[in-house]
Amino acid sequence: MARQCEACGKKVQMGNRIETRGKAKYLGGVGTKITGCTRRKFVPNLQKVHVTLPNGTNKSMRICTQCIRSGVVRKTVKTKPFDVSGGKKS
Repeated sequence: MARQCEACGKKVQMGNRIETRGKAKYLGGVGTKITGCTRRKFVPNLQKVHVTLPNGTNKSMRICTQCIRSGVVRKTVKTKPFDVSGGKKS
């Protein structure tokens, strides 16, 4: 379960790193040439956050930033929300 989002299952993907040299044609050059092509990893941006599960329990999970921003998971409330009434009980 290392380097994998526990909410959406996003994990490491493989790709290529392209090395180029030369000047682009639209800038007045003769065009760019590929001088090397090596393998690389695309690693998801995982953050360790405390999450409130649907059954009400709290758990620490490794979640990708896209799931945090889109609201797939609900972060735990660390402090009690602000009370507008001023704490007076009438």
